[in-house]
Amino acid sequence: MKYVGAHVSAGGGVENAVKNAVEIGADGFALFTKNQRQWVAKPLSEKSINKFKELIDEHGFSAEGILPHDSYLINLGHPEEEKREKSYNAFVDEIRRVEQLGLKYLNFHPGSHLKKITEEECLDLISENINRAIKDTEYAVLVLETTAGQGSNLGYKFEHLAYIIDKVEDKSRIGVCIDTAHIFAAGYDIRTKEAYDKTMKEFDEIIGFKYLKGMHINDSKAKFASRVDRHHSLGKGEIGIDAFKFIMQDERIDNIPLVLETIEPEIWAEEIKLLKSFADV
Repeated sequence: MKYVGAHVSAGGGVENAVKNAVEIGADGFALFTKNQRQWVAKPLSEKSINKFKELIDEHGFSAEGILPHDSYLINLGHPEEEKREKSYNAFVDEIRRVEQLGLKYLNFHPGSHLKKITEEECLDLISENINRAIKDTEYAVLVLETTAGQGSNLGYKFEHLAYIIDKVEDKSRIGVCIDTAHIFAAGYDIRTKEAYDKTMKEFDEIIGFKYLKGMHINDSKAKFASRVDRHHSLGKGEIGIDAFKFIMQDERIDNIPLVLETIEPEIWAEEIKLLKSFADV
């Protein structure tokens, strides 16, 4: 099966993310375990942790279907050591929160060179900090997200992610999340069956489906290969609806969270139903 859901709000406590996922008919979901625009947050309370786990069990969610996302502030490849260390400490805190909640994954953006160091130097720093974080935490799988390549962000080429994975010592704790809007903006076409098959073949050859731990399901306001990150509702953007049919009918993408980050939360329930309908064709 596919765990279809959306990135829901955890406002008022992480347990509320479960309730919000249930309301839209989700089988899985994404959440922030703390405010994504702040460096430091209060620790998760025992009450919140216990309630989160209780609701997960009550509503039949699986850790395999939940894809927490870390703070947007974190940059493991920051060219300045002090700022990179600040990012590292925040990253480890995020991993520990995931593990406290009994979850399996932490989704994150690889990092940015800020035009101060080379791409390779930045990728080396990211890899080094992933290895450190793995040693400093227990078990969570760290899930690199494909990016659109906007600004100085790395991760817009499959080769970037493969380079990082190659340098990670414990391969059991690294994975990848494909964001459909991001790869499209980065120049990987998925609009036709032929284009989709070509892109997925490239992904498999360069990275490997064994590392695919989740997907962000978004149409794109931005043009193909524009390197601009702008999400849209399904079928309303430049990608069109067919790509999402291909995804839902692709058995290689079973048993991972497929998370909407589309721009109209009020229609997420409809979009989830639509995606599920494609799987039944």
